[in-house]
Amino acid sequence: MSEVGFFEAGARVAVLTAEPIGRPLDYLAPEGGCFPGAFVEVPLGPRRVVGVVWGPGAGDFDAAKLRSVARVLDVPPMRAELQQFLLRMSDYTMTSLPGVLRLATRVPGLFDPPGARKIYRLGGTPPAKLTEARERVLEVLSDHGGAGFYLSELAQLAGVTPQVVKGLVKLGAVEEAEQPRDLPWPHLDPTLPGKALSEDQAAAAEALRASGGDFGVTLLKGVTGSGKTEVYLEAVADCLRRGRQALVLLPEIALTTEFLARVEARFGARPGEWHSGATQGERRRLWRMVAEGGCQMVVGARSALFLPFRDLGLIVVDEEHDSSYKQEEGAIYNARDMAVLRASFAGAQVVLASATPSLESWVNAEAGKYRRLDLAARFGASELPEMRPIDMRAERIESAHWISPSLVGAVQATLSRGEQAMLFLNRRGYAPVTICRACGYQIGCDHCDARMVEHRFLKRLVCHQCGETKPIPTACPHCGVEGKLAPVGPGVERLADEVAERFPTARCAVLSSDLFGSARALKEAIADIAAGGADIIIGTQIVAKGHNFPRLTLVGVIDADLGLQGSDLRAAEKTFQLMRQVAGRAGRAERPGLALLQTCQPEHPVIRAILGGDEEAYWRAEAAARQAAGVPPYGRMAGIILSGPEVAPLFEIGNALLQRQAPLARIGAQLFGPAPAPIARVRGRHRVRMLIKAEKGAPLQGAIRAWLRGMKLPNAVRLAIDIDPQSFL
Repeated sequence: MSEVGFFEAGARVAVLTAEPIGRPLDYLAPEGGCFPGAFVEVPLGPRRVVGVVWGPGAGDFDAAKLRSVARVLDVPPMRAELQQFLLRMSDYTMTSLPGVLRLATRVPGLFDPPGARKIYRLGGTPPAKLTEARERVLEVLSDHGGAGFYLSELAQLAGVTPQVVKGLVKLGAVEEAEQPRDLPWPHLDPTLPGKALSEDQAAAAEALRASGGDFGVTLLKGVTGSGKTEVYLEAVADCLRRGRQALVLLPEIALTTEFLARVEARFGARPGEWHSGATQGERRRLWRMVAEGGCQMVVGARSALFLPFRDLGLIVVDEEHDSSYKQEEGAIYNARDMAVLRASFAGAQVVLASATPSLESWVNAEAGKYRRLDLAARFGASELPEMRPIDMRAERIESAHWISPSLVGAVQATLSRGEQAMLFLNRRGYAPVTICRACGYQIGCDHCDARMVEHRFLKRLVCHQCGETKPIPTACPHCGVEGKLAPVGPGVERLADEVAERFPTARCAVLSSDLFGSARALKEAIADIAAGGADIIIGTQIVAKGHNFPRLTLVGVIDADLGLQGSDLRAAEKTFQLMRQVAGRAGRAERPGLALLQTCQPEHPVIRAILGGDEEAYWRAEAAARQAAGVPPYGRMAGIILSGPEVAPLFEIGNALLQRQAPLARIGAQLFGPAPAPIARVRGRHRVRMLIKAEKGAPLQGAIRAWLRGMKLPNAVRLAIDIDPQSFL
């Protein structure tokens, strides 16, 4: 990274590309020179690729053989704070520099020259003849409202050829238009009045405003329905008044609709959106406008953290405990932790908001590293729901049914009052296992060590590891006997069948991510439920993430014990968070709420903690147990995942690594494994895991680098490093 202000033509410069080379390469600055951080096009072999001027050249290559930078691209240079962040992230996560640069530049058409480009959106004339291909195109356009797509993008999303789209243009069903590439976002006005705040909210908002513009981290812990959003929007307003930019990370795309409406009500315009539901054109425009200062606020998924903000002053991580902030493939990182890291270089404030914070954040607040603000009561007249267990050992339930008589009675009473009930089961699909009653065979994925899940709505068996699907067979694939295949256990779709049987006149809605073809369709379904479009809501963990259903007064958890099994050190913490979050959907308006947890272990410490409501006592007990075991957040861990087409070489490599663990031993680290991963095969690749455990202050990354230095892997074998693992599958 350079301290030089400008490189004259012919000067030696280091250029980092997203190609898997591992380090910057030396080039000669082009005619006219270039600035550090400039995005440039450089020759690499027979190709030209895009890179960033990372600093002065290393000088370790013959100057006579150096090639020149082909051209400087017409986009703002990468700022020094973003370079510093990417360098530190690469060092901490042990991801290659090209790998982290890819996160910051992965936008189709980003470096195309400015000007107008043809986009395609919904027209006003339905076609007289509607073929299946045409219907798919119109469905994609309808799902995305008024958004415009590039021709290739629309054709790919609809699974048709570009000619089908152009045919619809001729018929008037699709409109072709010229759109300026990169317009600024409408101005957000922070001087507009916000909502009236409670005394607790006002005090918390004032504390956030008083933080100023320097780096700092605040844990905003508020019970469900306490109005955390309105509090941190006041921090956003203060950030905008200072002329800086704000980023709000959300764990789920479906949350954006309601949140964007709140932002518009507060500031008079909508912010930029960054997530997989945004079109390529929208993402390109946002990337450039953020860099130029033409977008004051971004709401997005974890990848928004890598946008090139001109002056980032605030990062909010909403539902900071949520596991979706951890990226498990490619560059492995936790967006919550990387948000704190990025803010430290940008001189920005961080707000971590949650009703059930991660133990890591709770411990940091207890230690004084983070400031903590509490909202102990719900906003307005609403009260926290009452929570009660249903002891399933005392319930008499018919075979192949999962709703207890006690819960059935509670649902009936709720419906009779004209209120909504929610049934929560964290299992997608119809049934997790399909078994042959003749031979006992369980249908598994051909490419993974996992059972295939029946999805009756889709009429398919689906592998939840790799996405492989196949038709539901009528005969057993193993013994060939017809009519003996049977579903075992419930998923949300099977629960919907039971609801239809027990409550035949009730309107039922199933919320599960795999049942919606687009983010817009999911958002519309949630909005319809909030408006009263369903009597009974059945959902997976997607329903636990911040949704507000005013008429919902009853939450029934079908299997509160589901997350307590297994060897995950965070199993208890995740169950506690999920149950408290789900229960928090009930009674968010004037009517009181009730949460009923079906459990076979009402005496389990976690279940008792959930029902008891003394969250601080639970966190203290959980923290003490982790500290005694020397595990995060009181110790350090790194997962090593070996994968390849054959299992034997993986164990050979793992055993070879065992024999050379002296660098780990020098820092007092323990090495466990090699052992088959709990899911031992994914996408046809076998998986073997190793685990490193060390004391909290140990220099873990340096020891791992020394341990792996000089280790040659076969071409077909991959080794992934997961610092601070969240999943042990």
